Amino acid sequence: MDMKRTAFILLLLASFLKIQAQDEKMNLFIDDLMSKMTTDEKIGQLNLTTSGEYVTGSTINDKVQQKLQAGKIGGMLNASLPSMKASMDVAIKESPHHIPLLFGMDVIHGYQTIFPIPLAMSCMWDMSLEEKSARIAAREATANGIAWTYSPMVDIARDPRWGRIAEGAGEDPWLGSQVAKALVKGYQGNDLSLDNTMMACVKHFALYGAAEAGRDYNTVDMSRVSMYNYYLPPYKAAVDAGVGSVMTSFNVIDGVPSTGNHWLLTDLLRNQWGFKGFVVTDYTAVNEMINHGLGDLQTVSALALKAGTDMDMVGEGFLTTLKKSLDEGRITINDIDIACRRILEAKYKLGLFSDPYRYMNAERAKTDVMTPENLKAAREIATRSMVLLKNDKHILPLKKSGTIAVIGPLGDSKNDMIGTWAFAGGKDKVSSVVDGLKNIGGSAVKVLYAKGSELTDNPVLLKNDSPFFPGQKKASEPVISSEQLRKEAIQTAEKADVIVAVLGEPSSWSGEASSMSDISIQKVQQNLLKALLATGKPVVLVLINGRPMTLAWEDANVSSILEAWAGGTEAGNAVASILFGDYNPSGKLTTTFPLSVGQIPLYYNHLNTGRPMDPNNKFTSKYLDISNNPLYPFGYGLSYTTFDYSDIKLNKNRLNGDETLIATVTLTNTGKMAGEEVVQLYIQDPEASISRPVKELKNFTKVMLQPGEKKDINFEITTNDLKFYNSDLKYDWEPGEFIIYIGSNSRDVKSTKVNRVK
Repeated sequence: MDMKRTAFILLLLASFLKIQAQDEKMNLFIDDLMSKMTTDEKIGQLNLTTSGEYVTGSTINDKVQQKLQAGKIGGMLNASLPSMKASMDVAIKESPHHIPLLFGMDVIHGYQTIFPIPLAMSCMWDMSLEEKSARIAAREATANGIAWTYSPMVDIARDPRWGRIAEGAGEDPWLGSQVAKALVKGYQGNDLSLDNTMMACVKHFALYGAAEAGRDYNTVDMSRVSMYNYYLPPYKAAVDAGVGSVMTSFNVIDGVPSTGNHWLLTDLLRNQWGFKGFVVTDYTAVNEMINHGLGDLQTVSALALKAGTDMDMVGEGFLTTLKKSLDEGRITINDIDIACRRILEAKYKLGLFSDPYRYMNAERAKTDVMTPENLKAAREIATRSMVLLKNDKHILPLKKSGTIAVIGPLGDSKNDMIGTWAFAGGKDKVSSVVDGLKNIGGSAVKVLYAKGSELTDNPVLLKNDSPFFPGQKKASEPVISSEQLRKEAIQTAEKADVIVAVLGEPSSWSGEASSMSDISIQKVQQNLLKALLATGKPVVLVLINGRPMTLAWEDANVSSILEAWAGGTEAGNAVASILFGDYNPSGKLTTTFPLSVGQIPLYYNHLNTGRPMDPNNKFTSKYLDISNNPLYPFGYGLSYTTFDYSDIKLNKNRLNGDETLIATVTLTNTGKMAGEEVVQLYIQDPEASISRPVKELKNFTKVMLQPGEKKDINFEITTNDLKFYNSDLKYDWEPGEFIIYIGSNSRDVKSTKVNRVK
């Protein structure tokens, strides 16, 4: 044992010395480079521009070319490969010190092989597959010139009206932290200088998911206790995992926009958490501080730099005002040097100084992008991300015979399968639900299709249509009435043995700038569903969407409901695999589905009130018109088989200090099909120095069981699982009684108690 420990210590020491030597070499290189740079050139490194000014091909707009020649652009986002090469040529060959550019892109859930939206992937509860999705995305993107991705988005979101809930891992800080670590590791690997790894950028720092009224870009206001306990953990997890960059959010924190918030970017991020990378703004976030009331462009630019922002995305406030602020004494040359050094360090770590073109590999792009292996992974991840919400009459799984009618405006859509933030996706290989049923069902299955309805007849939604919100009919397209579309759908349905209704939201209704006040299925689609149910045929509802929806009517009237989300390139094949029973669904929700939009915000780990809900007492915390409870709770998801949980057994009922508690349940597959269950552990601290949540997720495990098989599931619980930030923001645990919950979701659990003393 001593020899093993000694060898381990020596290995750590060697690793430390190697890193120290690498850092020393990098510092000497950057010291030498910066000693030659003018102030204007240093400020230029802080300027991140968009590719919107380039023309198709390798021609560069004169304005951009002049800035590149003068060394006034440090990076570029969302450029095509020809534009990247042309821009890099100018930077390397014509700028004063030949400093390479940093190219970034919103590679959010895949590059060309598109995986399910991040919210859907979190429903896998599988960190190895989360990491694998990011690893594949990095391999594909880096072959096409991209060394930096604006992902992962780890904002905790408790309001499904917010369109960007699609981009994160849901409402739970513990699970969100695990996802953050997995994605950072997947993108960055163990060596950023490799040509198939890329720098990650955690966003949006901080608290952006708590935008008031679920309205994008809106204000945020919360206590420090809520910040530290519920919203900050996933960002910190990404920092602890070594994320290379951090993106600021659009909202205020304690009244100060995050981009100019010194407490957030310096006191917390760097001094408390030890972050060593660079901070970039979101799109024009410096300029938008003017609307927040913080001053003119020169004032807010200086404020942002002094606060700890290093790179200005698109707004060019740094580029156009920092020199003047330096001359006027508002900032110092040291402020500029610190930010410039951080950008240059990132480029050095990515290997750009040794080979500026290392991420532009046309040959690798031919072999690493949308490969059969990548598509296979996309199908597995899509299949595992889908959640069976209801299957009362066991309509599912379907037989691979007979006639299936696919009805609905999303039934044969490809674009809407890939979801938000997938503009580089290889759309020619996307499978729709119709495609998937044909591909998986085989020759014995006949698949019919009818659109049945438009996505919406809401005039406001139609009026808001734009290139970012496709769906508005072109003048040349024939206008077919809702009645005629429904009639055609019913005629198609009458020829089938079973109806698969594919309804929900197009990809443009979730993501950035896509907040919705009504998150129910649109009336025109719901009317179609009612007509389909009236045929008396078995109906399976497949939901394509980017957020939790209010589905009270659908749950009450449809026997089988599958939440398929926007599932990516392989979405249709994945849906079909589940519908036919080739895969037994195992996904579990990572967000609460409300009964009504009036319940929002609704989340499982809420605090109790002084007057908890009592149906026999009016003067308690409840609604008069509906239940307090959600339609589907956090952690919920069904299987084609059933599982039974035994009572919880503890190895001790009283623990001292740092002793480890072992909690055990016996899980039994009581159904007739092999299936996988996500066994979830929650803990409640019912008596503490501050009010604590009714329960909090602390661990989980996924278990595959054959029919009739049983297995003991053990969870080790340590004092780390009991810690929280108290009113003094001290992170610690307090002695007393704790309630242990284990079950299939946050609602359906077994419980027991344990006492712990210090």
